[in-house]
Amino acid sequence: MPPIVEFSEKGKPQIKRVDTFCSLLNYELPSEDSSFSGLLEQFDKIIKDKHPQVTSGALSNCHGDWYEWMLAANAWNYRIKNNKNLILLLLPNVSSFDVAALYNDELYGYINDLLLKVKKTADVQLITSNPDFVIIDTTNIKLDGEFQKSISGFTPDSIDKLEKSYQHFIGKCSFENISGYLSVKTTFRPDRRLQLSHEGSLMKATYVHLQTRDWVINPKGLKYYGAATKISDADRRGLRTVATHSILDVQATPQAAVDEVFTINSNSNCDDAFKIILNE
Repeated sequence: MPPIVEFSEKGKPQIKRVDTFCSLLNYELPSEDSSFSGLLEQFDKIIKDKHPQVTSGALSNCHGDWYEWMLAANAWNYRIKNNKNLILLLLPNVSSFDVAALYNDELYGYINDLLLKVKKTADVQLITSNPDFVIIDTTNIKLDGEFQKSISGFTPDSIDKLEKSYQHFIGKCSFENISGYLSVKTTFRPDRRLQLSHEGSLMKATYVHLQTRDWVINPKGLKYYGAATKISDADRRGLRTVATHSILDVQATPQAAVDEVFTINSNSNCDDAFKIILNE
């Protein structure tokens, strides 16, 4: 097994996320009967046994990536197996990538123009985090052969592929190509519920702005989903928030900021969710 941690100059242990994750799964995909939360608990125990100095906070910081990789691999293989045109792709965080850059130059220009005018007029900004995944309709976008190769196991190369495939679509998406987003958390806390609602509301408001600027009649709409390993009734109630822009037009029907929330804690849960998320 490769080293689990490396140490900073100050002697602080840092978990090697990719190598450790791949090794703990024996470079395979999770088995059909595995629960994702159970795997994370198992990983924590192995790491703590070998390196007691690793903090719970450091482990929690890894959980998000590890959970996203398991969902991303399932989504990748589900699309290929079922010959879907919709693809679910991981996105980096907002500090390293502007999700609006997936749109073509004209649409990206509309969004940047909006941001500039908001800043210039009221000295405020549209601030949000990136959703964890984007849903892209690839019908009119040419894909290379890598997009038809299944993920057979977890290796540094396969994780790199899952994390960077969004780059193929930068500047190529028309208004109709981006169908929605998915944000995931291992578990929901009240502040995380607010993050999803804010993200969903702002993404949908931006979509309506593009619809107006591009004169799109009867658009199919933008979906925004959430997922976690477990979801309580309080989580579902907390996420039943209206998309703010949709209550400003008396002739429009109010929209939900978050369209649906899925419990995804296994491979079979993935299939159930993707039947909805990747349904054209």
